[in-house]
Amino acid sequence: MTRKESLIVVKPTTTVDEALETLVEKRITGFPVIDDDWKLVGVVSDYDLLALDSISGGGQHDTNMFPDVDSSWKTFNEIQKLLNKTYGKVVGDLMTAAPLVVRKNTNLEDAVRLLLTTKYHRLPVVDGGGKLVGLITRGDVVRAALQIKHASEKINLLESIIQSELVSIYSRQECSSIFGVVIIYEFCQYWR
Repeated sequence: MTRKESLIVVKPTTTVDEALETLVEKRITGFPVIDDDWKLVGVVSDYDLLALDSISGGGQHDTNMFPDVDSSWKTFNEIQKLLNKTYGKVVGDLMTAAPLVVRKNTNLEDAVRLLLTTKYHRLPVVDGGGKLVGLITRGDVVRAALQIKHASEKINLLESIIQSELVSIYSRQECSSIFGVVIIYEFCQYWR
């Protein structure tokens, strides 16, 4: 989870242009929208900004099965038109108000399940008063899963080394004399 101190947030009065600049600069795909007291009022994502085109009535529907040779240029022009439509708009016009959130005391497993079973890429974490305290993202879930996997691999390696050492000790008949530790003797008994 990204904690409050490290969060990148915007306010409803932040211009769409400023939000776009922040998205690109920080290499993120969205952020929480807060008021002056850090109360969560919404979320805004790159998807919301892309949907601005259809909200503005500028969506075109191309029915050609095969793209034109200059489709990249057309795509570039469409993006430019979209960006021009954002002029003067603020995040409050586009944000998703009352987003799905988790409380700071929510079970982590439940939060992960929500991320994996919904379309959401991030879940704001709020306290009992609705103030933003953090953000859980799908990236956080992937990082945690990798950490668990690596830890599990290390544990398996250690178990293998210990088992190998105990077999070696047993084969040298040193079970009862090593450090006087009963646990090792019990392991040796197990491997006989």
